Amino acid sequence: MTDIVVLGSTNMDLVAYVEKAPLRGETVTGREFCTVPGGKGANQAVAAAHAGGTVSLIGAVGDDAFGGRLRSALEHSGVSTDHLRTVEGPSGTAHIVVDDEGGNSIVVVPGANGTVERLAPGDEGLIASADALLLQLEIPLAAVVAGARTARAHGVRTILTPAPAQPLPPDLFDATDLLVPNEHEATTLTGRTDPLQAAIALLEVVPEVVVTLGESGVLYAARGEEPVAVPAPQVTAVDSTGAGDTFVGALAVALGEERPVREALAWAATAAALSVQRPGASASMPHRSEIDAGYAS
Repeated sequence: MTDIVVLGSTNMDLVAYVEKAPLRGETVTGREFCTVPGGKGANQAVAAAHAGGTVSLIGAVGDDAFGGRLRSALEHSGVSTDHLRTVEGPSGTAHIVVDDEGGNSIVVVPGANGTVERLAPGDEGLIASADALLLQLEIPLAAVVAGARTARAHGVRTILTPAPAQPLPPDLFDATDLLVPNEHEATTLTGRTDPLQAAIALLEVVPEVVVTLGESGVLYAARGEEPVAVPAPQVTAVDSTGAGDTFVGALAVALGEERPVREALAWAATAAALSVQRPGASASMPHRSEIDAGYAS
């Protein structure tokens, strides 16, 4: 099995489903509301666990009611929470509007995630024992950089999802093996609107890049190699909230199993396609048997 450590956020997603997302100043009526465990860190951890990895999460939840639910949900999904701290105050929340085309807009309130400013005792040893460390940007940047540096020092593959999109310091790029932005994030980092040109520009700072393109699939680029485009399975999207995190978690497992890059990308794209056909983020993430069946078909 692939041993994966995720350093990142844990949120309770507060999701409203609407026909059409409201414009600024506009009020619309939703048809459904639900609370679903989420956060990019927790989502990637659940995705990797469902895909067959052995997964631990480093992060924090609050001492509120959401905190207990978030911890239980992770453990139920097979994610170790031994390094998930409980801190005083509210857990993180994400306020999500999902429209009838499966698109979404999200406001994240960090809560307990904002307290993860550094690695805690034992975190370095956990990272050092892993095959891969997954990182995102919903916790303070100092902790992300510390995690990446620790992984690099111990020869652990570092996979960074640069979301929410923001400028990043050179020392984080220096400690990143694989960068996985979506189109918007790739443009933010490079100023290039063309995904291929953005990927090529990013190879100046990291050795490998995967740009996720939604229903158009993914684009992979590595130094000294020809770019690889992998199409996405054509499906009808219900909720795309967790698609990117599903892709990254499944990709980490596939790469840890040393699958060829094109196969790993296609297998992870299959997982993401399965996830968008169901509502919710972590609740939509497919298990390994489902991914294998979808990939085989």
